Amino acid sequence: MFEVTRQRFEELVADALDSLPADLGRQMDNVAVVVEDVAEGRSLFGLYEGIPLTRRGPSSYGWVMPDRITLYQRTICSVCSNEADVVGQVRKTIIHEVAHHFGISDPRLEELGWA
Repeated sequence: MFEVTRQRFEELVADALDSLPADLGRQMDNVAVVVEDVAEGRSLFGLYEGIPLTRRGPSSYGWVMPDRITLYQRTICSVCSNEADVVGQVRKTIIHEVAHHFGISDPRLEELGWA
């Protein structure tokens, strides 16, 4: 396990978001990205909660709370042995959860190597 401070972890999350292609980032809509320690009762690196862009419509998406992408710091750090590992796992997790925001399923992410 390699530990980083919450501040450093949040910087790595911001860097991962900034590394997304600009046109992709501009298409993200109504999404909050947060960091928590661990998922209660589950072993997850990240979690997307919300309505994917592919399922939004004028009658199905109004007055809703922002979608939420949560990264679980302790879970991610538990599989890392240095900061470079943390950087890589954070980036992979961000890509995975952002893909869910765009409506890409876990089976498709597995096919693409991002599961």
